[in-house]
Amino acid sequence: MNEELKVDGVDALDKAKLWLAVLLIVGGVVAFYYFDDQPTWQRWLAVVAGLVLAVAVIMPSQYGRWLKQFVLDARLELRKVVWPTGRETLQTTALVFGFVVVAGVFFWFVDMLLAWATRHLTGQGG
Repeated sequence: MNEELKVDGVDALDKAKLWLAVLLIVGGVVAFYYFDDQPTWQRWLAVVAGLVLAVAVIMPSQYGRWLKQFVLDARLELRKVVWPTGRETLQTTALVFGFVVVAGVFFWFVDMLLAWATRHLTGQGG
């Protein structure tokens, strides 16, 4: 009978913890909007409290262990990233700005051409 309750190492208690964590997060957001007459910092404190309590509930479960492993794996992958040098970043940024200027001038020219054609075809303007 216990075999039926476990799926991929997750038992009924872990699922209950997950639902409780979700309800705590939703409760914090609902409190933010329900207490709209309170100062903003208190409303945000309710949201943060909901998140902190949700993390405290979920971390001892299988979902928490999976989340912790995901964060560790993400940090490991982040170390493998080859970041561009400062010079490469500046060159890429200059190239993007250059294309933005070229595109801006092109679309300005097309707009002026279409405005001229519209005025010419409708007989308006000087």
